[in-house]
Amino acid sequence: MKPPRTRPTQLPPLKDGDRMTQEEFHRRYEAYPEDVKIELIGGVVHVASPMKGPHGLYSFEVNLALGIYKASTPGVEGAAGISAILNEKGEPMPDLLLRLHHECGGQSRFNDRQYLEGAPEFIAEVSDATLAIDLNRKKKDYLETGVQEYLVLDLVEREIHWFHFPSKRKLKPGKDGVWRSREFPGLWIDGPALLARDSAKLIAAVQRGIATPEHDAFVRRLAQRRG
Repeated sequence: MKPPRTRPTQLPPLKDGDRMTQEEFHRRYEAYPEDVKIELIGGVVHVASPMKGPHGLYSFEVNLALGIYKASTPGVEGAAGISAILNEKGEPMPDLLLRLHHECGGQSRFNDRQYLEGAPEFIAEVSDATLAIDLNRKKKDYLETGVQEYLVLDLVEREIHWFHFPSKRKLKPGKDGVWRSREFPGLWIDGPALLARDSAKLIAAVQRGIATPEHDAFVRRLAQRRG
């Protein structure tokens, strides 16, 4: 989250559709209270609407799966709703993310103000009213700045979109309905369970993933990099 600060009265407010650099956006955004969500996507300001029930309910389920994976994968860190400074035109606030620690080869790090700089390896967005932005402008920003995988949970059509940017392909679930990450071996997400908000089945899929030899090998690789 953003660090505490006071709001200078001389700064102009951020308005939806404003165009500006990340530096100017950040200067103004720091003046806002913690609970205000405003993003800079492709140099354009987007002021978020208040979060409704479905967004919060499904975000909790995705966070549950990512949290279990993170707990079993030393060298991986997760976060929810933090600002990510991607480049001179982008400072989004992803719903959820996973990142490698910098000493394990990660491409992002926290600056002295505790803002994340650089692209996290994995980003997840829960989308309803923001679907058009998440699948277009935001996707383009994530692709261009080095995000490796991007999951969009579409609450409108009740679909999961999972993009693997290095291969420029969209991932597909297995016949069992389980999605498997390429960049984070062992990160398995049961699609039907997620859409049904069946936490027990969601947890079971992640646990099966982290019990695989691929996950064990990934953990060992991260330890070697850290060492």
